Amino acid sequence: MSLWSIAFSLFILMDAVGNIPFFISFLKGIKPHRQKTIIVRELLIALGVILLFVFLGDAFMQFLNIQSDTIEITGGILLFLLALKMVFPPANKGSESPPLSGEEPFIVPLAVPLIAGPGVLAAAMIYDKQAMNNWIVALAVCLAWIASLAILLIAPWLQKVLGSKGLVAMERLMGLLLTLISIEMFLSGLHAFTSR
Repeated sequence: MSLWSIAFSLFILMDAVGNIPFFISFLKGIKPHRQKTIIVRELLIALGVILLFVFLGDAFMQFLNIQSDTIEITGGILLFLLALKMVFPPANKGSESPPLSGEEPFIVPLAVPLIAGPGVLAAAMIYDKQAMNNWIVALAVCLAWIASLAILLIAPWLQKVLGSKGLVAMERLMGLLLTLISIEMFLSGLHAFTSR
């Protein structure tokens, strides 16, 4: 896979567009300039967690004696389930209770799991195996992160322009693309498994 295709799929997995309502809800009651500081801080924490999995995930999987094709098959299934949630969101989506007004969220839930969720972490390890180069995947993570940060920093404006229906439509489109990526990942892992 190329740098740009890895970055694009990680950007979809970070789901910045789908997370706009959550970020707005969790940061409600905090001054706008402070909101931007919190968003940058939380995304930097998420970036650190993802890069940790890029550089140490393979060693951890080897320690557990888990083969790369197993990670690809599992990752494909996990991403497919996440994609289904994006295309067909549950009726109670957004029912997570935000903190008390004015209270700052820290690490959970904005950094982990909204940005550095299980799908992103699994994909980072899988792409690291496929690319055979930590630095390419790390650069792809950074590109996806920059795009996600830009979207979340202008979240209030995007919500006004697109409206709730526009955001849902965008998230469903991202979910459809993620479905294709997840199936490709699953088939790649299955092919590697049957070729053992």
